[in-house]
Amino acid sequence: MAAASGTYSPAGAAGGKRRERREELRRHLAEDADWPRADGRSLHDCRPAFMQTGPTTAASGSAYAEFGKTKVIVSVFGPRESKKAMMYSDVGRLNCNVSYTTFATPVRGQGLDNKEYSSMLHKALEGAVMLHTFPKTTVDVFALVLESGGSDLPIIISCASLALADAGIMMYDLVTSVSVSCSGKNIIIDPTSDEEAWQDGSLMVAFMPARKEITQLALTGEWSDGKITNAVELCMDACSKLGDILRDRLKDTATLTSE
Repeated sequence: MAAASGTYSPAGAAGGKRRERREELRRHLAEDADWPRADGRSLHDCRPAFMQTGPTTAASGSAYAEFGKTKVIVSVFGPRESKKAMMYSDVGRLNCNVSYTTFATPVRGQGLDNKEYSSMLHKALEGAVMLHTFPKTTVDVFALVLESGGSDLPIIISCASLALADAGIMMYDLVTSVSVSCSGKNIIIDPTSDEEAWQDGSLMVAFMPARKEITQLALTGEWSDGKITNAVELCMDACSKLGDILRDRLKDTATLTSE
């Protein structure tokens, strides 16, 4: 088991073109005051990421993530033989399920299976998992949101990726995910639930940092082309930093296992 917290804000990304885009974004944000957020962050600072592998010993692999008030645990089971009722397939199946505890949200009793999030989790992960390495079998990914504090789906995706790696499932790359909210002229990264409540729009990116490939992009609300470009750049930079944190957790786990 390995646990640690880390930061993954996009401000430290390298590259001249990205620096130019970042400075342009900062000037854009300066048009509206960069007000201090409730937790003290600036508009483009992410919450510290606390991540841990192996919290569920009965699973093939598992991970826990805590970003601010958002707390998620993901368990991975398999590969197991697919049910006989299923059609034959020469590639494996990835089954994803997302649910909330009854106490996860302020309104008690809203913790139900979230079919939309389950589908989006599957879409974000399927391009990264080497399905051909476990034909005729199924890998089950169960994500449980213990507390909903904003940016739930991106944290679920990142935590699920870490759990799959902990289970030894072959992957082309880890998948990390970050979202932003649009509020007036401002882009707010890694929003809390209160910030999401008054957003004009949202954008989420699921990203394979080493391969520099986007596995999923979800957009709501009205965005200008320039603002979308800035938002995607911010998310990709933050995803790359978050990928380093996930890899560090896996290295820590490997080190503890070998001792």
